[in-house]
Amino acid sequence: MRIVFAGTPAPALPSLQRLIDSPRHQVVAVISRPDAAAGRRGKPTPSPVARLALDAGIALLRPDRPNTPDFIAELRALEPDCGAVVAYGAILGAQLLAVPRHGWVNLHFSLLPAWRGAAPVQAAIAAGDALTGATTFLIEPTLDTGPVFGVTTETIRPTDTAGDLLERLAASGAGLLEATMDGIADGTLSAVPQSGEGVSIAPKITVDQARVQWELPAPIVERRIRAVTPSPGAWTTVDEQRMRLGPVTVDAEHDRLEPGVIAVDRTGVRLGTGTQPVLLGEVQPPGRKAMAASDWARGARLADGVRAR
Repeated sequence: MRIVFAGTPAPALPSLQRLIDSPRHQVVAVISRPDAAAGRRGKPTPSPVARLALDAGIALLRPDRPNTPDFIAELRALEPDCGAVVAYGAILGAQLLAVPRHGWVNLHFSLLPAWRGAAPVQAAIAAGDALTGATTFLIEPTLDTGPVFGVTTETIRPTDTAGDLLERLAASGAGLLEATMDGIADGTLSAVPQSGEGVSIAPKITVDQARVQWELPAPIVERRIRAVTPSPGAWTTVDEQRMRLGPVTVDAEHDRLEPGVIAVDRTGVRLGTGTQPVLLGEVQPPGRKAMAASDWARGARLADGVRAR
């Protein structure tokens, strides 16, 4: 089939590469978000998907607004049989969805109808789910509601960050997407409507929402920190200084501390929560590189009873 691929960040790369390498399909164009400022100088930089398309010599389209009549006409001229979407970052309108004769297939990183929305991996970890996966479905104008072609499952490990889990789902999901395209091309695969039960929503997590709430129980604090690692990154303030936090460990062996209170000894740095304390791993003070929490505490010379907020 002639396929148009829409994607932007690194988790979309395995799927794009899989379709490029497929002997059965031709990626006739790649759609990605416009170049974004990166680095200290803010130089416009192609997205990871755009870079792969350029390196592979595939036509690259970077519309500011993909649903304009001009862009729809440009896409129609390519005569695509099917569209594939993996973390593109923009909503496709009804007219754009109607261009490929087989519609658009989205690879979504959850077991739909669970965790519809922009942050399904983060939501699954934060909720304490034991199992997640990836789903291919036919895109409809409403959010992640379309009929399902196929799924693949993935166990959530006790120490998984969102980055860890997303890397595995991106790899396994690439195979699922290729198999879905094969089935559509063969006429052997039909989409099945999603269940009306078990629906949950996973909106994008903002930087403000990634601030640690120390009054919550320790297991929830621990999961929420993993859920926003590496992006947007968990953070707190100490002595009015904002500090990023890496994953923490629930400490059931030491006495309880008041929420946010920091305790330092030879075995590490602990912070109080609504239940047990948590042991800090890596921290990143403002303007500095990430470091072990014990190294930070040694240099910070924290006063007794200082709190993270």
